[in-house]
Amino acid sequence: MRINVTDKKPESIKSDLYLVPVGDDGDPGAAVSELSAEVRKAVSARAKAVSFKAKKSASLSVQTSTGDVLVVGVGDRADAESLRRSASTAQQAAAGVKAGVVTLCVGARKDALQCVTPLLEGFLLSTYRFDKYQATSEDRYEGPKTLNIAGSRLDDPAAAKADVEHTKTVTDAVCFARDLVNEMSKVKTPSFLARTAKSIARGTTLKCEVWQGERLKRENMNGILAVSAGSDEPGAFIRMIYKPARRSKRKIAIVGKGITFDSGGLSLKPSKFMEWMKQDMAGAAAVLAVMKAVAALAPDVEVRGYIATAENMTGGRAQKPGDIITYRNGTTAEVVNTAAEGRLVLADALCVASEDRPDCIIDLATLTGACIVALGDRIAGVMGNDQELVDAVIEHGKSTGENFWQLPLFEEYEDHIRSWNADIQNIGAGSAGTITAALFLQHFVGKDLKWAHLDIAGPGFAEKPHPYSAKGGTGFGIRTLLSYLESF
Repeated sequence: MRINVTDKKPESIKSDLYLVPVGDDGDPGAAVSELSAEVRKAVSARAKAVSFKAKKSASLSVQTSTGDVLVVGVGDRADAESLRRSASTAQQAAAGVKAGVVTLCVGARKDALQCVTPLLEGFLLSTYRFDKYQATSEDRYEGPKTLNIAGSRLDDPAAAKADVEHTKTVTDAVCFARDLVNEMSKVKTPSFLARTAKSIARGTTLKCEVWQGERLKRENMNGILAVSAGSDEPGAFIRMIYKPARRSKRKIAIVGKGITFDSGGLSLKPSKFMEWMKQDMAGAAAVLAVMKAVAALAPDVEVRGYIATAENMTGGRAQKPGDIITYRNGTTAEVVNTAAEGRLVLADALCVASEDRPDCIIDLATLTGACIVALGDRIAGVMGNDQELVDAVIEHGKSTGENFWQLPLFEEYEDHIRSWNADIQNIGAGSAGTITAALFLQHFVGKDLKWAHLDIAGPGFAEKPHPYSAKGGTGFGIRTLLSYLESF
């Protein structure tokens, strides 16, 4: 797909489809002011005939001799998320008519340049499909050959080009993570994730280190070893390091859970809940995608990515309820339920990340079903020991269209994870499961380190399509993290 940003009026660009976002107080006819008089007249007449009101997500399609025109309501304020969704609507319309050329019109808006990124994000992310295992079809629509973003106030071509390249890097990273999450578990083993990390680092300034087998034993990575004991696939720990060209005073650690398949172990999951367990490595996929993007975007901050990956199976050597794991920081944890394995491997990665003394640690994990019960499938839970860091995650999430809601790290609930024969146990008494899981993880974070935990169990995987996200892996959290990393 060729992408052009131009200050030409859209009426001078021949297209199969024009998208025109309009606020709910706007006149659809006026909104298409940079299209031809014929188009303006046709849109005004159609809007009047159907009493069209440009409420958020409302759309009006008008066929003209120039091309199809799609007017999409963006509500009382044309914020970035509304623009993403309007572009997603345009992509769906383009697919419906197999448009070869699509033009996204920003008109004469004063903030025209600020519209480029959200419009392009919404459109590009909407083109994603995971279809590698489907029979190919000659008439399958792969997207337009040319995508234009046009408006008379787009008069800074250098800035516009930079926005396009930046957005393509970010959306490519999101789609890369989606591919990983959607892949079959028999393909994306822990060793596969390790090879993927090495492939990402190859030819870049990234450094990549992988621990497997005897190295895991020497390093006391006993959570990974315990969880992977029942599988023929060996577990792995991955550390990736990006250092900016100029020495940075800040070092940020991001940690991802990488359970490539979760049967529940001996505490076997019901088949209904096992169906989607190939997605239990969405946190690891996000870390890999962020590091891939960081290598290209080159932010002015040191970034370290850590992944603990294992397959949780039911073999004869599998860990058993009642087993006790001794971690490298000296903490002992009783395994009460083998299906709560994500926190067992994350603990290893948090220990190593803490030893590297970052300024802060952010971990991502599809950790608890309780978070889905509390917040649904479109909101991630965020908890942490530093309010400024938690607030930063929430704010960068808002700016990128990713929703987070803070839950408390309620100290009294420590009693829920107290074990009678170890320091802690891996599940609580049954209630507040998202909070008790975070309290478990906190035992493996350096006491003086800032830390935020993102439970992405809900939005990390979509069981049905959402705006600019197909069914399957979503790549949730990547845009939030990249926005945060680039804020330094």
